Amino acid sequence: MSMGCMQSGHSALGVMWKTVSEDCNLACDYCYYSTCGGKTGPRINRIDSALLDKFIQDYMQYSRGAATFAWQGGEPLLAGYEFFEEVVARQAMHAPPHTVISNSLQTNATLINDRWAAFFKTYQFLLGVSIDGPQEIHDARRVNAAGKGSFDRVMAGIEHLRRHEVDFNILTVVHKGNVGKARELMDFYREQHFRYVQFIPCMDFRSQQVDKPGVYEITPQEYGQFLCEIFDLWYQDGQPDVSVRFFDNMLSVYVNGQAEHCIHQASCPTSLVLEQNGDAFPCDFFINEQWKVGNVAENSIADMLSHPNFARFHQMKPALPDKCRSCPWQRLCYGGCPRNRRWNAEENQAGPDYFCESYMQIYAYAHERMLKLGEKLRNEQYARHLR
Repeated sequence: MSMGCMQSGHSALGVMWKTVSEDCNLACDYCYYSTCGGKTGPRINRIDSALLDKFIQDYMQYSRGAATFAWQGGEPLLAGYEFFEEVVARQAMHAPPHTVISNSLQTNATLINDRWAAFFKTYQFLLGVSIDGPQEIHDARRVNAAGKGSFDRVMAGIEHLRRHEVDFNILTVVHKGNVGKARELMDFYREQHFRYVQFIPCMDFRSQQVDKPGVYEITPQEYGQFLCEIFDLWYQDGQPDVSVRFFDNMLSVYVNGQAEHCIHQASCPTSLVLEQNGDAFPCDFFINEQWKVGNVAENSIADMLSHPNFARFHQMKPALPDKCRSCPWQRLCYGGCPRNRRWNAEENQAGPDYFCESYMQIYAYAHERMLKLGEKLRNEQYARHLR
């Protein structure tokens, strides 16, 4: 799943690799990579084998016991079955004894067949499947180059995953077509027995154009209202039966923990986002030459993590706007995502996250019920501890 917090055990370094650069077999009009268009050209831009081997070997030595790989696109399955066979073979070849290796993959699911699903089960891949709701909602935006909706093919892919008992969760982009349809979405998830769901608001910017402010398809008011409506449908008198990532992150704080999603953590995670050609960046919202930290063909992981751009990136999140410093909800959001702030480069200061108002609305709306749910969970944990 894109935009997730990627951390791995002792090393605390997650790796996201854009497996085929931006090649994709769909042409979703809201994709924040600039060249996705449903056409892949005569040759897929796959990661070179020598590059793959060099990096996996370096990462396994760096990771010290736990290595976390996230495979993204475009559509990563376009790299082909043999490519991912090569990935797991090289991981096994270079992993020191007792290394825990985890692989996640974000997909539109249209290419998943029985063979793919069996592979994912064998190697315990966690899949994120992009689906925007029931067919009428999904097919309006998630189309191929000819404008044909992808819903039926996505659901067929999901059926293969279920047959092989592959773990997967759902990623839904919240846009003009579904922001007012919270009930339809939650009814659909329950009807389809989708138990793990993540929402991301539709943000119309190009990941390469970090010097330009984002243009957002939905307003903070619309997103805030959507979250409140989803919360009512999720809560169910303190008996939620669907895991919604946003609310799970909130609840973690209410039971004296911390959020796992990078947007709501105090600092951005230590990650490397790799382009298909090996160029490395600190975040997939900052794939731009001015944020490049090296290339895996030429630089070691240690060199990339010590690049000045890496430190510069990690200074952004804690540089809270004045409004955030005195906010009563600070520990739930820590200023949101740096990409969603409007920065004054000369003063290295920024305004609040574009969705600040959305967050404040849902935090206030859900507070009393989150207190009750948090207390219930703490009591249950305490009771289990006494047994």
